Amino acid sequence: MKNPIIIFLSTCFILLSFPSMSQQRPNIVLIMADDLGGRDLPAYGNRFNETPNIDKLVSQGMLFHNAYTAPVCSPTRASIQAGQYPARVGIFDFIPGHWRPYEEVTVPHHQVQHLPDKIITIGNAMQSAGYTTGYFGKWHLGNNPEHLPQNRGYDKAHMYAGGGFYQPRFVPEYTSAEGARLSETLTSMGVDFIAENKENPFFLFISHYDVHVQLDADKDLVEKFLNKPKDPDYASNAVYAAMISHVDQSVGAVMEAIDEMGLADNTVFIFYSDNGGVDNRFDNVPLLGGDSKEVYPEGHPLRYIATNNAPLRAGKGTLYEGGIRVPLIVRWPGKVDPGSTSEAIVSSVDFYPTFLDLGKGARPQNQVLDGFSMVPSLTENKFDPEREVFTHYPVYHHEQPMSALRKGPWKIIENLVSGEFDLYNLRYDVNEMTDLKFSYPEKLAEMKSALKKWQTETNAQNPVTNPDFDPGKRYEWGTNPFR
Repeated sequence: MKNPIIIFLSTCFILLSFPSMSQQRPNIVLIMADDLGGRDLPAYGNRFNETPNIDKLVSQGMLFHNAYTAPVCSPTRASIQAGQYPARVGIFDFIPGHWRPYEEVTVPHHQVQHLPDKIITIGNAMQSAGYTTGYFGKWHLGNNPEHLPQNRGYDKAHMYAGGGFYQPRFVPEYTSAEGARLSETLTSMGVDFIAENKENPFFLFISHYDVHVQLDADKDLVEKFLNKPKDPDYASNAVYAAMISHVDQSVGAVMEAIDEMGLADNTVFIFYSDNGGVDNRFDNVPLLGGDSKEVYPEGHPLRYIATNNAPLRAGKGTLYEGGIRVPLIVRWPGKVDPGSTSEAIVSSVDFYPTFLDLGKGARPQNQVLDGFSMVPSLTENKFDPEREVFTHYPVYHHEQPMSALRKGPWKIIENLVSGEFDLYNLRYDVNEMTDLKFSYPEKLAEMKSALKKWQTETNAQNPVTNPDFDPGKRYEWGTNPFR
């Protein structure tokens, strides 16, 4: 039997032999922040942080109000690369995964600690569509050579391999400019990639580590925000705000490079985050690091609080809106109305079909794509108001294991430990404070049925009863035995 990947690549090569296809395809740039919350940007109402470059991007493009991810990093990244929900991919927690050995239930584990080998990535697909592909930054989908981005569909790649924001290491090795911060180095990589490939279609993915803990930023920026009046309704963490400024500077530099090279009109520029903001660490330790470790004195609350996602409930590591609703901004001059907004319900699984649509690429054979192209939403503001988006997080983190479905304004959350359900109407209760399951039993039944059907179709793994449950030790964190 012939290798399905070879058949897929051969088919795409034949399709690309027609020159008219190349002329119609835009470049694609995706810049993704790490742990940036759904209300951290001024464009979404924040009154403390400053993002002049992202504000400019918003004025030139479309801002989405209902963009979703997984609640932590690896599942979102897997869903983008695979075009599938994390439950279907089998990467549903960060790699290697959380573990509480004495809890009421034993959570499932990843069968492999990398993006499964069978997956044809969005990088593979864009290569086959005739694009040159680049990936720079955090990967978190496997560290062995065969699992790195340069071997998963990216022509040029440097994966961030640790060292923090000021002494970053990369695989393959990369020599940063003297004194350059991680965000600056990733930006330089991206700008160089654009310059090297500007004559032909390219797909560039810059994956920042900002604004992930441990929080650390340039001293002058931190000082600036320490001296700025605080928003009484927001955490106003100066180090976190400075890290957002670093991301904003990156966005501005890449936008400027694209504009100066005359590529703006034929480039789809996307800004996104991999999950909701961190209100505090799951293990309740201080979240400042590096030279910023002592910015706030011992006992100060902002040693523990990065952000708050209000009016969205909770944050990273939960299936409440604060954990999974994120910023999404898209610029495409001449196609996307400048300064526009969209109420379309979209998800990380939508990037794969969207990029195939933009690049005239072929869908991979024998690989389900769970998402839908966002092109109609972008160019015509056409979308399904009753769109279903699923999230499944069967592990302990800030909350108990949960599974969820949003459909139109309605959202159902299943507690995978107790088996109980909560039902919310986000149109009137974005805070998710009022459980309506007893008021709308028919809607509850409809949503439960849809969620269960999806769990079965995707082979979503669930926790099982733990024979070693110990109420006295249940909150202790252990090392995942399957790492």
